[in-house]
Amino acid sequence: MFPNMDHKELPRALQHIMERGRSTTVHAMPRRSFLKLAGTLGLAVGIFPDLAVAQSSDADAAAASLKPTEQPSAFVHIAPNGEVTVTINRLEFGQGVQTALPMILAEELDADWNLVRSQLGTNDMAYVDPLFGMHLTGGSNTIKNSFTQYRELGARVRAMLLAAAATRWNVEASTLRTEAGAVLASDGRKLGYGELAETAMALPVPQKIALKDPKDFRIIGQPTRRLDAQAKSSGQQSFGIDFKLPGQLTAVVARPPVFGARIATLDDSAARAVKGVKAVLRVPLDRGAEGVAVVADGYWQASQGRDALKVEWDTSAVEKVDSERQLAHYREMATRPGPRQFDSDMVPLETAPLKLEAEFVFPYLAHAAMEPLNCTVRLADDRAEIWMGSQSAGPDAAAAATALGLKPEQVVLNVQMSGGGFGRRFSSTYDTVIEACEIAKAARSAGLNAPIRTLWSREDDMRGGYYRPLHLHRARIGFDNQGKVLAWDHSIVGQSILTGTVFEQFMVKNGIDAATTEGMRAPYPLPMRLTVHHPKDNVPVLWWRSVGSTHTAYVMETLLDDIARATDQDPVAYRMQLFGDQHIRHRDALQLAVDKSGYGKMQLSEGRAWGVAVHESFSSVIAYVVEASVADGQPKLHRVTAGVHCNLAVNPLTVEAQVQGAAIMGLSMCLAGSAITLKDGVVEQSNFSDYTVARITDVPEFDIHIVPSAEPPTGMGEPGLPPLAPAFANAIARLTGKPLRQLPFNLT
Repeated sequence: MFPNMDHKELPRALQHIMERGRSTTVHAMPRRSFLKLAGTLGLAVGIFPDLAVAQSSDADAAAASLKPTEQPSAFVHIAPNGEVTVTINRLEFGQGVQTALPMILAEELDADWNLVRSQLGTNDMAYVDPLFGMHLTGGSNTIKNSFTQYRELGARVRAMLLAAAATRWNVEASTLRTEAGAVLASDGRKLGYGELAETAMALPVPQKIALKDPKDFRIIGQPTRRLDAQAKSSGQQSFGIDFKLPGQLTAVVARPPVFGARIATLDDSAARAVKGVKAVLRVPLDRGAEGVAVVADGYWQASQGRDALKVEWDTSAVEKVDSERQLAHYREMATRPGPRQFDSDMVPLETAPLKLEAEFVFPYLAHAAMEPLNCTVRLADDRAEIWMGSQSAGPDAAAAATALGLKPEQVVLNVQMSGGGFGRRFSSTYDTVIEACEIAKAARSAGLNAPIRTLWSREDDMRGGYYRPLHLHRARIGFDNQGKVLAWDHSIVGQSILTGTVFEQFMVKNGIDAATTEGMRAPYPLPMRLTVHHPKDNVPVLWWRSVGSTHTAYVMETLLDDIARATDQDPVAYRMQLFGDQHIRHRDALQLAVDKSGYGKMQLSEGRAWGVAVHESFSSVIAYVVEASVADGQPKLHRVTAGVHCNLAVNPLTVEAQVQGAAIMGLSMCLAGSAITLKDGVVEQSNFSDYTVARITDVPEFDIHIVPSAEPPTGMGEPGLPPLAPAFANAIARLTGKPLRQLPFNLT
């Protein structure tokens, strides 16, 4: 979703973006009015982020010393009936954080899990990533970065409740305990959290709190059904695309067929005549392009109006990328000298006893989320309110403010539940929100004082969105008869996703985008010379679930299998030897997958073979042992056994779901038709009819196992994707004797 990042390297540019994105979502009210309302609502920590701290001067001082991300007031609301609503500082788009984060907080709060609810936040500064200092759902960082944060939030609210009970009973708080949403005294007295809410509201927010010993966890670590499961499975869940305000209009956009093209001529008379169409507007689009927005009563009317447009496009000033020519150019670039990521000492390749040469090709990939992009804007003279599924609410709000000519504090962005994203809902150009704001602004200028919902069709996104870059790898390897690598000369050619963004200054070094090369070499002690080229092509590119590891893991894990086969070694034993004593988590994950799969102990059915791969990304290690076959020239994946090392698993069911979802997405990369190609600058694919994703008939049996650990949790949204394709490919190579050097698979 987003490249691995070190929070210590965040530049001032990011902090500047967050300052621009700061918004004040709550306005002050008289203290008496607030207390009256608080008495009705209970402990209003979360409804009024700027006012919910205790009203005494001591409380004010204590609250002032805490960062916004440490204030319980922004995150927790306890109703009189004891219900606890936890606000999530991220986007929920299928990864399960809307359950896992409340689990963490509820653990320290000692809440009754049956009474815990959750809601999404806004662009308020309280909801920035506590380590990165910006609003961010990406890089599999939610649980990793907010684990301690949400524990401390829960512990602070628990301390306030204990203090409230102690005051009411005139006892020392140290004599009390909490359990399942209630405070209990040693003499048997009991008060529910809802009963204590109003009193607790008037007490200071503690700065220092004690956290539980992990051995005492009763919620964290337990397989827990998701809070949103019932709504989603029953069709009642509302997503951003479903959001509707009174009087709302819908806009769709006619986009140029070639990226960056502009309008040459426009005849919109037929579109304006379509019943329900309110306006036809020329609007600026991303990357200097121009489009035509049709605003109407609903999506159908707007789409009919768009279909009636007569537009001629001027493509003369933009490059028209052609996939065949592009690949030929990449092959030529791979032979050139260039900037190097690694430049190890190694023997001359020609002196190695055994040699291997390989070229790998990875196509452009679409994000292909089930819910297409959408954004609703309600615009007034001095403010704007936005509803969208955003992975970066603060930067999106800041970009909206700039587009609308408003101050950052005049824009509120309400994060909505999203049906997938995989990185697409955090564009480095903020194209979705800026486009929606430009349309809302143009519509208002045209006399339409109504909220405007801009909707992308799936075809819009697949043909006019952003893509995982095309990459070409070329490797020349020399090794001995024991499989010891003596020299590894490697080249990667692919567009940079970070050049030109605010991340460039600390993630593009020596002309090399770190997101392109992550996953190369490590954890294997290989002498490698890695050269990288970043061509500039007129195709918009972006991070895609697991970013660089989508291709680097495939290259590394299939080449290691090639070496193992060439030297007649078991692929598991060969990897274990390379890990040595330095990579215990890799060894443990792989051993767990091997043990649970029956690898090396059971005989597979005729025509099936084992495949193995292991890879670390986002601080988690995933090892796969798979069973696969080839029938009628088509590869088939039958079973996947996973060994997962993500340290402490907050919710094992979420870990299992994320591994399954990521693995299926990794499987999709292997299937015929899973590629974005271009002809004369036009994307040739438009929908699932000509862009393949795994169907239910493609999905294998899964058996997922987690290495036990009490260490702080690491990322899980993305690590399950990278090793799936190479494990599958290694199984097929053992059946056919031919390594698979490109995705999607081609066995002809």
